Amino acid sequence: MGMGSGTAQLNCRVWRDGELVAQTVGRDEILASLRDPTTLVWLDLVDASPAHLEPLIEALHLPPTEVEDAFARHERPKVSRHGDHLFFTAYSAQLVGGDRRDDHQDRLEVHQISGFMLPAALVTIRGSDFDMEPVLRTWDDNADLLQYGPRALVHGLMDTIVDGHFATIQTLDDEIERLEDVLFEADRTGPHFLREVYAMRKNLVALRRVVLPMREVVNGLLRHAGRTNTELDSWFDDLYDHILRAAEWTESLRDMVTSLFETNLSLQDARLNTTMRQLAAWAAIIAVPTAITGWFGQNVPYPGFSKPAGLWMSAVLIVALSSGLWWVFRKRGWLGRSL
Repeated sequence: MGMGSGTAQLNCRVWRDGELVAQTVGRDEILASLRDPTTLVWLDLVDASPAHLEPLIEALHLPPTEVEDAFARHERPKVSRHGDHLFFTAYSAQLVGGDRRDDHQDRLEVHQISGFMLPAALVTIRGSDFDMEPVLRTWDDNADLLQYGPRALVHGLMDTIVDGHFATIQTLDDEIERLEDVLFEADRTGPHFLREVYAMRKNLVALRRVVLPMREVVNGLLRHAGRTNTELDSWFDDLYDHILRAAEWTESLRDMVTSLFETNLSLQDARLNTTMRQLAAWAAIIAVPTAITGWFGQNVPYPGFSKPAGLWMSAVLIVALSSGLWWVFRKRGWLGRSL
């Protein structure tokens, strides 16, 4: 699809009336396609830097500040209008590894993609870690929308990103349900369980930073569309609804993890209280024979002193009082199983 300079790679697709007519990376052909008002052009810059693309940047008249933001890392998701084009930054998110991966490691991977939506072209800037194949499939599956220009390309890109968010959220939801299933099993909620809950909370916090700002990105794409080219507004409205659902789902999962952590602490406190009651009950029971044998061990005469009757009297008192205390504590639940 493309060829690069050094580690940089340039991909290009050209459509006319929604039909794919060319896949080329030749600079002159790209510039010619950009000047042709009947074509729709997608330029994809992979692992590039402004130095690699200076001639193309000048030909597209991209402002230096936006170019700097496009190539900068850790930019916040946003959309802004400058002249006749829109600049946007968004992030995909996916979980790596399985359920048995080391819990202390972060499993959420986010990948940045920036873009310029021009009157007849879309320029995307990304790293090789962002997979464009699902986006290309989305464009191919909705080729009839491409007649509406670069907004259709942007919609397909954003729709694929949001679908990835949903898949990640669904996976986290399933893992939270798995943690809920073992919450009340005392032998499975030790330090390993707490590490899992903490790692889950970290992943959700990181995902929230990606998902929530997407509302402003899509809202900005709708707001800056103007009164022309409104054929895709209903598609963007549907996409915005999906983003709201993803944001609400993420918030609810974060609340569930917080509740999971707090409930586990409450259960630990309850188990500790039960254990303390059990120890106190057994201590009271053990105190009975200790007290009686201590009384009968005095060096002064008492009823049954130096007689077999004294031995039997002490044994009967120990058994009777200890059994009575055991029955009382058992009835009150102090000697039952812990939570």
